[in-house]
Amino acid sequence: MEENKKNLITRSPVVVILGHVDHGKSSILEAIKDLKITSKESGGITQHIAAYEVLHPSASSGQVSKITFVDTPGHEAFSAMRSRGSKVADIAILVIAAEEGIKPQTKEAIAHIKEAGIPMIVALNKTDKPQSDPEKVKRDLMSEDVLVESMGGKIPSINVSAQTKKGITELLEMIVLIAEMENFQVDISGPAEGIVVESHIDSNRGTTATLIVQSGSLKIGDIFGTFSSIGKIKGMKDFQGNNITEATPSMPVTIIGFDKVPGVGEAFKVFLTTEEAKEQTRKSENLFERIKVEDEDSVLKVIIKADVQGSLEAIKEVLKIIPQGKAVIQVLKAEVGDISDSDIQLAKNSGAMTIGFRVKANPIAQKLALREKIRIISFDVIYHLAEAVKIALEKKVAHETVRKDLGKVKILAIFKTDKNSQIIGGKVLSGEMIRGASVDVYRNEEKIGAGKIAKLQKEKKEVGEVGKGYECGMLYKGDIEVAEDDILEVFTEERYKPGLE
Repeated sequence: MEENKKNLITRSPVVVILGHVDHGKSSILEAIKDLKITSKESGGITQHIAAYEVLHPSASSGQVSKITFVDTPGHEAFSAMRSRGSKVADIAILVIAAEEGIKPQTKEAIAHIKEAGIPMIVALNKTDKPQSDPEKVKRDLMSEDVLVESMGGKIPSINVSAQTKKGITELLEMIVLIAEMENFQVDISGPAEGIVVESHIDSNRGTTATLIVQSGSLKIGDIFGTFSSIGKIKGMKDFQGNNITEATPSMPVTIIGFDKVPGVGEAFKVFLTTEEAKEQTRKSENLFERIKVEDEDSVLKVIIKADVQGSLEAIKEVLKIIPQGKAVIQVLKAEVGDISDSDIQLAKNSGAMTIGFRVKANPIAQKLALREKIRIISFDVIYHLAEAVKIALEKKVAHETVRKDLGKVKILAIFKTDKNSQIIGGKVLSGEMIRGASVDVYRNEEKIGAGKIAKLQKEKKEVGEVGKGYECGMLYKGDIEVAEDDILEVFTEERYKPGLE
């Protein structure tokens, strides 16, 4: 026991920033570490995961403390990590724009933080704006069971402005204070373990992944594996791109050496041998389950190629939200990397929708797509991609027919009978008879056939409808000859395109 205690060290906290899509999460991170993230992201939205490390002196001890920030594309990716049982972060910062207040995504973020069971800090952003009202936001948070310190609770809240840098220092001090109170300690003697927070294929270096070490020490040459991939560390860089030979707990590092792209949120572990790594890692699950359906006409087949694994994870979660009661999405392929000629060939053979997210089609794929008339749709924003898929899925929903009952007519006379039609007379007992309406034929209260009213007369004049109590002449066409005293139930059928739900 004493030996284990000797191997324990205090590690720096890992912090995740969550909140509504435009409330300033990336701007706060930029203010914290002076990295220009927002300007690099489409529409100001951070869409793939990265990890960064900053230094800040402790207010109590004066010692410089490290803080690791995991910048996620949103709650979907954070959930994707947690769905694999991975504890991604130690502390969560809930960002709320003080002039807008609580939004639906704010509530989602609160739910995710509570589910993760980690300490929360509320950062009320954009307090430099005249219309900001931090106190109102604090009151509104009470209805979400988030009670901040100034309202008698235990959750710290800090007024900040990413624009003016107001409150940023206080925010960092609060993170360090919570970390000191939580006293995050870890054993560094065993094999390194941690979490994959990003992965993609680099055109020059091959499969690249960003990891956060959670215990042990990760070194160049280590053999490691995840749920879906194994490898040997051939190169390792810190978050600033500097080559390093060793990574310690809470440290974000980018490595090369995986045999294929691992999933975001997968846990990694170092093994003694490649054989041991293979034995203890299971076969990769598909990112999307293939859906077996009988009606192929109601299936939207999709091929997705994305820039990084984090994007695929977020796309996966967004597509799950699209209702699939009337038609379903079947993802034939979902991979990291540019669109290739094999993707286009698959699209040709399957009729799949080909989607690129922040990737290009290689020259051969472009020529093949042009020749085979395969459309490639490219996106930079996940929500635009989801909207396009939803519209395409709606087109797969089959038309439905609704019957509208109009009335009943009693047959009084048969004037002429031909092979496929009859001229008949009758009286409208209820509702109305309409020219062009369909009819069910009843004899002695039993349905014996069906037909259609091709022409309609009232007092020997062509009319469009005849109401209750009036007699009428009709040209009836049907699958059975009608007789006197038969009852015609009159109805119309309307075809319409239902929604996805």
